[in-house]
Amino acid sequence: MTEKPWSGRFTAPTDAFVEAFTASVNFDQRLYEYDITGSIAHARMLAHVGVLSETEYKQILEGLTEIKEEIARDEFNWSVALEDVHMNIETQLTQKIGVVGKKLHTGRSRNDQIATDIRLYLRHEIDLIDTELTRLLTALTDVAEREADTIMPGFTHLQNAQPITFGHHLLAWCEMLMRDRARLQDCRKRVNTMPLGAAALAGTSYPIDRHYTAQLLGFDSIAENSLDAVSDRDFAIELTSFAAILMMHLSRVSEELVLWLSAQFHFITLSDAFCTGSSIMPQKKNPDVPELVRGKTGRVYGHLISLLTLMKSQPLAYNKDNQEDKEPLFDTIDTLKGSLRVFADMIPTIQVQRESMRIAAKAGFTTATDLADYLVRKGIAFREAHEIVGKAVHHCIEANCDLDALSLDTFQRFSPLIDDEVYEILTLEGSVNARNHLGGTAPSQVRAAIQRLRERLLMS
Repeated sequence: MTEKPWSGRFTAPTDAFVEAFTASVNFDQRLYEYDITGSIAHARMLAHVGVLSETEYKQILEGLTEIKEEIARDEFNWSVALEDVHMNIETQLTQKIGVVGKKLHTGRSRNDQIATDIRLYLRHEIDLIDTELTRLLTALTDVAEREADTIMPGFTHLQNAQPITFGHHLLAWCEMLMRDRARLQDCRKRVNTMPLGAAALAGTSYPIDRHYTAQLLGFDSIAENSLDAVSDRDFAIELTSFAAILMMHLSRVSEELVLWLSAQFHFITLSDAFCTGSSIMPQKKNPDVPELVRGKTGRVYGHLISLLTLMKSQPLAYNKDNQEDKEPLFDTIDTLKGSLRVFADMIPTIQVQRESMRIAAKAGFTTATDLADYLVRKGIAFREAHEIVGKAVHHCIEANCDLDALSLDTFQRFSPLIDDEVYEILTLEGSVNARNHLGGTAPSQVRAAIQRLRERLLMS
């Protein structure tokens, strides 16, 4: 049999199916770079405290560097018999440099080793995710600025409610994503804690210097308790929770894009590069990208539930169950990065059908609230004004006309306080410009919000 680092206790080889069933190397090999980085830092620390000689450290460094290059060139022979990324690399190192390779694992366990690898990996991936998220936010902000004056209907219950600007709508998406970005950055703080040195569960009897290792690896803090250090996967769950919330937001955006791209709305068009056709209907242009992102949200939700369920019944400290943390975590990251990347590329291609949006904003008496507010400014209580406007709308429905089509005489039948000023109040521009306060939809407020958003992106 292939000799395993733990084989001294055993007298019979592992069953072939059990060997394959329990192996993780097929998926955890993606951690190789972080495993080697952690091993080099660990060896450097062992030499620093005198457990290894400088010569031994240099041999380990050269061997691991060579292995890293072999893996990068796809020249490394991964073995299922060696179970995981750690034992594959350590075995190859020993073959290269002899007995010194067997000294590398002094003062550590695969338990704290894998916990360190995952944290190093996630730290790197979080930074990549943040870059893509920032790129998407920048693209949305650019389109919002371009469309700061474009009027569209705002909806509640997916019914026409009040006129808003398209720029204001896009900034609402940005606020969702900015909360996501804050969650991501906060999560990174807890990811960047070093478990290395906890060994299997109790620490080690060797005179290790965990602060020195943490400094080499760029960790902000050190796990305080060895039991918790090797068994904690909260950071992975937190990252997946962040991803689930972000995917929920992307799904909501996707839903609106799909609606707006339909012939019934015709609010926007997208570049052909982000749509596909039908195998039977030659006229079709399908919004596959937002539809697929909307669909992928479910798999990320599933991964979050998987990780929560994985951890819910585990006693301290490490258990083999934790091998199951990687595949949902890896797929979550791959799905999230792909979704962000395609959205960041797609959003700048949005072309707005401004006339369609304007026509839609006129429908459904969207300026009725402006008429009620106008009456309030004339001294009428809001509830009374609400009733007056409701009667006026009912009249318009029966007459098949809009509010601004009513004559002044007709208006004054509902309230004698109404005068010629009402026609300016009832325009779409008058409605959006009236919301000229922090957080409002007025174009001037949209531009001010864009400036603040860009400053927030630069500061964070």
